Amino acid sequence: MQLLHSPTKTHSFLGFILVSTSFGVVYLLVSLVVLRTSKLLHVHSSSQDVSAQTSLDHLVFGIASSKNSWPKRKEYAKLWWKPNQMRGCVFVDSLTAKDQPSNNDTSLPPLCVSQNTSHFRYTYRGGYRSAIRVARVVAETVALNHSDVRWYVFGDDDTVFFPENLVKTLSKYDHQLWYYIGTHSESYEQSRFFGFGMAFGGAGFAISSSLAKVLAKVFDSCIERYPHLYGSDGRVYSCLAELGVGLTHEPGFHQVDLQGNMFGLLAAHPVTPLLSLHHMDYTDPIFPNMTRPQAIRHLFDAVNVDSQRILQQTICYDRWFSWTISVSWGYAVQVFPNHMFLPDALKVQQTFKQWKKGNVFASAYTFNKQDLHPDPCKRPTIFYLDTVSSSKNGIMSNYSKYYQNCTNDPASPRKLEVIKVVTHKLDLDIKKLQAPRRHCCDVLPSTARDVMEIAIRECKEDELIYMH
Repeated sequence: MQLLHSPTKTHSFLGFILVSTSFGVVYLLVSLVVLRTSKLLHVHSSSQDVSAQTSLDHLVFGIASSKNSWPKRKEYAKLWWKPNQMRGCVFVDSLTAKDQPSNNDTSLPPLCVSQNTSHFRYTYRGGYRSAIRVARVVAETVALNHSDVRWYVFGDDDTVFFPENLVKTLSKYDHQLWYYIGTHSESYEQSRFFGFGMAFGGAGFAISSSLAKVLAKVFDSCIERYPHLYGSDGRVYSCLAELGVGLTHEPGFHQVDLQGNMFGLLAAHPVTPLLSLHHMDYTDPIFPNMTRPQAIRHLFDAVNVDSQRILQQTICYDRWFSWTISVSWGYAVQVFPNHMFLPDALKVQQTFKQWKKGNVFASAYTFNKQDLHPDPCKRPTIFYLDTVSSSKNGIMSNYSKYYQNCTNDPASPRKLEVIKVVTHKLDLDIKKLQAPRRHCCDVLPSTARDVMEIAIRECKEDELIYMH
């Protein structure tokens, strides 16, 4: 007996197979898309996580020095170098017997002897051919072959770095990409002559590890084309330009091509972490009645409490007296005896002298400045950092008046003796580093007539800084 299939049942079965197959194909395609998307998101997330977790262990420093300058300049390095936490080398032209590695002070970075560069041509008239040796610090630092490096940081032996701030700032960037990070000179003439696109070596600059490895491979062949350049940083810039890489500007690096009193520059620091200071031997001590090393060490008293807030400028107003108050945290407070619009209060006061004599550009700068009032008694009253301390309730910094023989009237800020500033420790995340915003401050009621108390805080979303 032969069994016959029903046409209706056969069609239903085929339809079921087609529908099931279609769902299977769709499911497979969707799964592949989701899997690929999740992988891309994971890669992106991993890249961001790696960048966010950059630490001091990931930095290697290459410092240019010489056997003659190192004995004097090493006192600056002692202020910022962290033994057992930092890696790198100070490159000198030769070593004396007392500077042999076995006798090195462990509070300083190790010394390395630069390789011979006598076979390279140097034709800049009146320059120093040691610029070639200093330029090659870049290649020789990479050749140290440290493991797990994300950033190479370069500077001079009189460059004072602020390591925690360097780590925080560099964490904004992906070290797997090609980055050349630094700043130009404060002097317009210096920047115009050497190039606004060049990172000035004394200010310090950073090169991502991925770029530094490539640069090191081609560096010698490149610098042979530039015997006519004056300095080492010009050679580094030229070779990076040949690789197609431009400068990423970070204003926290400071070349300090200035002389004399650099108060005005420090008191009006941009809203970004302080990364370096240079040319300390060519400027006055940054605090009165101290030597240069003592003054920098005093600044580090505040740096060690709140590194990211150091020199951050905050402006607030005393409505009762119509005073304008500028706080450069960890350094100084200025009280102007009049109302000032915020843009005017943010300008750099020219307390310093120009770097070199020369043409009209020698007295021009790469920032907005304002001249000091010719009458010292009509300038702002300055209060310099005295003490700073941290507790569970926040950070208290005290600033004492810098005395001048001027007549006090009842409404003069000169009647004040001490200014107390209360803050909480600043901890900038990546977004705040990428889109910085100035903080606000309030003048608090004070029980003493000669004391002013100020609280610094984050500004509210739509808050404006102005005299109400």
